[in-house]
Amino acid sequence: MSKQVGWAQQIAALAKTGLHYTQNDYDGERYRTLLDIAAQMLADAAQADAAEVALMLAADDGYITPKVDVRGAVFQDDKVLLVREAVDGLWTLPGGWADVGDAPSEAVEREIREESGYETRAVKLLALEDRRRRHPPLVHAVYKIAFLCELIGGTAQTSSETTAVGWFAEDDLPPLSLGRVTAGQIRRWFQHYRQPELPSEFD
Repeated sequence: MSKQVGWAQQIAALAKTGLHYTQNDYDGERYRTLLDIAAQMLADAAQADAAEVALMLAADDGYITPKVDVRGAVFQDDKVLLVREAVDGLWTLPGGWADVGDAPSEAVEREIREESGYETRAVKLLALEDRRRRHPPLVHAVYKIAFLCELIGGTAQTSSETTAVGWFAEDDLPPLSLGRVTAGQIRRWFQHYRQPELPSEFD
């Protein structure tokens, strides 16, 4: 991730938090200006429309914290379960945004079921990572939570978000949706699958 994106995310978070707490119209105007600057910086880095980015930033209220993305690594016969995303035609571990009201393990089990048709149980926290360290930039700061999940039932089934479901060997991965998962991450989850005693990772 470029330094510009990191700085812009920090500026946006400080501006939004300032807008939440300020009781002074002049300070409010300054925070809104900072938010506009952050939107321009993020739009430039992501080659997106600045007005759309500004609307996305404006949608968050209160004290700004990272969003949470959950991903499930499911293995069978030394192959990993991947789904093909409808939005970009590329492959990823099943997962997505955690919903309010879901425990993290419930969120990943639900995402796997909805995107692949398989029933699973989360059995190990693989990693809690800052998304910006391994993936292309996003407007929002994101924490990614990866779980090792065991297969307990179901059959392959696509959804409105996925166009294919498959099992892949470590040395035969399809083109990946790098904003969601990298080959390096999948290789690490294969290691955890083969060596369950490995500790959870973070950062």
